[in-house]
Amino acid sequence: MKAVVLYKTCSPLELTVSDIPIPEMKPGWVLIRVKAFGLNRSELMMREYEGNASYIRLPRVLGIECAGEIADPSDSAFHEGQQVVALMGGMGRSFDGSYAEYTLVPVKNVFTVDTDLNWNELAAIPETYFTAYGSLFQSLQLSSSDILLVRGGTSAAGLSAIQLARCTGATVLATTRKDYKREVLLRQGTDNVLIEDGTIKEQVLEIRPDGVTKILELIGPATLFESMSLVKQHGIVCVTGILGNQGTIADFYPIKDIPSGVYLTGFSSNHPTQKLIDEIFNHIKRHNLRPTISKVFALSDIGQAHQLMENNTANGKVVVSLNL
Repeated sequence: MKAVVLYKTCSPLELTVSDIPIPEMKPGWVLIRVKAFGLNRSELMMREYEGNASYIRLPRVLGIECAGEIADPSDSAFHEGQQVVALMGGMGRSFDGSYAEYTLVPVKNVFTVDTDLNWNELAAIPETYFTAYGSLFQSLQLSSSDILLVRGGTSAAGLSAIQLARCTGATVLATTRKDYKREVLLRQGTDNVLIEDGTIKEQVLEIRPDGVTKILELIGPATLFESMSLVKQHGIVCVTGILGNQGTIADFYPIKDIPSGVYLTGFSSNHPTQKLIDEIFNHIKRHNLRPTISKVFALSDIGQAHQLMENNTANGKVVVSLNL
């Protein structure tokens, strides 16, 4: 089969397609014929530097999610030809992932879907919408009365979160570093666009003098302290992303650093369930949503796909189709 194998850390355009054997079946795993997959920041990190870590064993087929059909159900309850998505559980890290014509995935990380989305649209959903949906409705407990601030709004997760939040009737504010991306956020349904130019606090308080009720923090620890100062008492800040390229905070002192009456939480996409996947697709169907896709590439153009995402100019999900 054709697959993108990471043999060593490299630049985007050094990624190439290899011919490797189709994975051998084993109990508790299913073989998926991949139709399309979305790109994720974790894959860029793996390609750029994380592949050198002691806990990663190269060579490895990249890819933490995909959409496709069951090619071999093995000993599972799935059946051949069934439409499924797969995500996480070690895909593309502990075992070979989805940048391939076929991928072998543990049953617990494969989920059926009821949708009229095409393959490319479906491939834009699993990781991104699972992350956005879980952050909004599990961690932030978003409701129609909320004023939500999305920091990192033009990321794939940010755009998905804005779309999902608007369906609830919540007021949505979103940030971007580039003024020319303002229109992207407005088209997505954002009520107010803020520019990350060092004056976010002043901009928020000018619009909402009492602050906001919920913040989805996709930039991460780099802006967390400022975000915690922008929520009303009993407001919630959910840290989900690290677009700011800072994953930790040195000398974090919770008693001093978390404002009194402000709740700090996070969301990890490591544990998807069929129940939550069903909720997401029901929400998408009920509100007639379509994911925001930046561009669709062929597998042979994987280097260009990584380059687009690395340049931070995608403004939506980058998808690779196995049908091109």
